[in-house]
Amino acid sequence: MSELSRTVLSGIRTRADLHRWASANAHGRQMHEAVDQLERALSSLAPDEAWDVTHRALDAAVKVIAHADDSSGIIGDACRRLLDLHPRAARAAQVPPATLVPWMVRFQFDGVVDFFDLDPVAYAPALGAAGLARYRRELDRFRAGTGGSHTEWVLAWNDRRLAVLDRDVEAIVRTHARDQRVAKWLQDTSEAMVEIGRIDLALDWARRAVDHEPRHQALRAADHLRKLVAEHRPQEALATAEFVFRRWPTASTAADLVRAAGTAGDTYREEILTTLGRDPQGTVDFCLTTLREPALAWRLAAGFDHLDEFTWSRLAAAHEAVDPLATLPVHRRLVTDSLVRADARAYRQAAVRLARMRDLAAGTPAAGDVEEFVAELRHEHRRRPRLQQEFDRVGLPR
Repeated sequence: MSELSRTVLSGIRTRADLHRWASANAHGRQMHEAVDQLERALSSLAPDEAWDVTHRALDAAVKVIAHADDSSGIIGDACRRLLDLHPRAARAAQVPPATLVPWMVRFQFDGVVDFFDLDPVAYAPALGAAGLARYRRELDRFRAGTGGSHTEWVLAWNDRRLAVLDRDVEAIVRTHARDQRVAKWLQDTSEAMVEIGRIDLALDWARRAVDHEPRHQALRAADHLRKLVAEHRPQEALATAEFVFRRWPTASTAADLVRAAGTAGDTYREEILTTLGRDPQGTVDFCLTTLREPALAWRLAAGFDHLDEFTWSRLAAAHEAVDPLATLPVHRRLVTDSLVRADARAYRQAAVRLARMRDLAAGTPAAGDVEEFVAELRHEHRRRPRLQQEFDRVGLPR
């Protein structure tokens, strides 16, 4: 074993108890340092040595994650980095398919863990035509058996990736879109079409995904569609932004529409505000973030029945520059609402907000009202010593 191999493996292997979250995170960071060392050294290693250390490191990493609390995903990310290096090292070392195929099969169907996938597209250069044929025969052997849900998952994953490898459009649609029930599957189909260079089909499937349910998946598909259009059809950026906003009107999709429209953004202003009117939070967010018009946001907010505390707080902070005294009733309501519950964090926020109210009212007729409000709260909550301490800390009068 080379010195590099010993160094890398010592950074991955461990006998420590990794069932504790903090210990697992600390070891995960150590694993990433070991992978860093491996990546830096790969170009200078002989192919056989690079394969040997990468293969050993992956084997060790998978055994580590099998008994770790990887809630943070740090160890898993280190494993994925090694999984990315593994097929490249196999190709460079010309690992025989007779060795590689059985390992790939064991790893996926009978491995130490069952939550990592191997990509046959990535391994294809190492396998060659004969190796791929052998790999497909192994998959068919499992297909003919009586495997459970994990076997079915592995086979379905491989079917999708092999369809991409074969550049088979019909197979991609069958394996990725499935029954076209959810937007995510349609986006998967689009991404596969990108891989095989069929941008026309990728755009079509991306638009289908945006036009589909559920909403959160469709909005992720919209991000994918925008990137595709920006790279391949920039002349369609505005039409795409219109399509996405009108299908899923949010502050974010409205902002994308204004950006795409450029100097013509004002032509969409009325449509956006009318459409977003059904979403109070979204309307305020759009006015503050995209239009940067706090006065407009304030005026529209007055007509909304339901705005959450966070939005009102943000709105008041923005409107202070326009009409500071007008924000005092909002600040007062937010303070009152926050003190309904006994909570140290709420106490701190209420104290800071009261101090801000005093600053806003200073030198105006409203100053006396704020002082009276502070006195009322001091008396009403006199049996909350922690609240009184927070009031004292920001210099509120007694």
